[in-house]
Amino acid sequence: MTIATVMVYVDPDQQAEGQVRIARDVADRFGASLIGVSAFAVEPPFVAEGVIIKETTPDDLKRMKSALSDKEQWFRSVAGLPKERVEWRWSVEYPTAFLTNEARSADLVVIRRTQEKMDQFHFIDPAEAMMRMGRPTLLVPDHVPTLSADRVLVGWKDTREARIAMRDALPFFSSASQVTIVEICTSSEQDAARRRVRDVAKYLQAHAVNSQVDVRVHMAEADGHQLLRAAKDESADLIVTGGYGHSRLGEWMFGGVTRSLLNEAPVCLMMSH
Repeated sequence: MTIATVMVYVDPDQQAEGQVRIARDVADRFGASLIGVSAFAVEPPFVAEGVIIKETTPDDLKRMKSALSDKEQWFRSVAGLPKERVEWRWSVEYPTAFLTNEARSADLVVIRRTQEKMDQFHFIDPAEAMMRMGRPTLLVPDHVPTLSADRVLVGWKDTREARIAMRDALPFFSSASQVTIVEICTSSEQDAARRRVRDVAKYLQAHAVNSQVDVRVHMAEADGHQLLRAAKDESADLIVTGGYGHSRLGEWMFGGVTRSLLNEAPVCLMMSH
C-alpha cells in the first residue's frame, strides 16, 4: 500500500491544531495530498407542548455555512503545504455520514480520538466512522502534537481485521526503527501464538521490514490494558490493530480491546476494519 491522499476531519468550531498538524506531517512524509473535511447538520426544531422553543433560522444557516467556508483559510494555514496539494470539503450534512462518504477519496483518514460532545449534528463519532469508512483510520489523542511512528507496536490477533491493519500500516513500518508484534494468549496457546507472530514477522521481512515478536499470557487485567502496557514498555508512539465491533439496533458494540484502546490509548492509534 502507498499513501497518496490523507484526509483529516476538522470540527467546525475547532481551534486546536493537533490532528491537522499530524495529518499534515503524514502527508508531507509520504508526498501525499491533504484533504480537510468538515460538516454540520441542521437540528430539527425543538418543540414543547406544541410551541417551537428553538429552531435554526435562515440567517443562522447562512452564518453556519459562511463559517465552514471560512474555515478553509484556517485549515490551509495550519497545513502549510503547497496549494495544489491541499483541498477543503464541507457540507450541510451529518458529520459522520459526510466523512464516511468522502473517505472514498483517501488512503488514510485522520481524526481526533475524543470529541468534546457526542452531538451528531456538529461532531463525528470517531468509533462509528472507523467502522464504516473502509479505510485505515489514524485516531489522535488531543494532547499528542506530533507523530514520529519511529517505534510501532502491533496488537496481533489472527483475524481478517488484523491482517488488513498490517497491510495498511506497511508505509509506517517501512520508516520505523522498531516494530514489535504482540499477541496476548492463554497459557495453553503460547506455542501456537509464537508460530503466528513469527509468520507475521516473516511477512514483514518480505516487505523489507525488520520486526521483533512478543507473546504475552492473559493476566487478571484486561487485554486492552495489557496491550497499552506493552506499548509503554516499548516506548511506542503508534499502536496498530484491527478494529472489532458490530452494529446492533443502531448502536455500535465493540470488543474489549477495541473499546479500551479507543477510550484510553495515550498515543496515536491506527485501526482498520
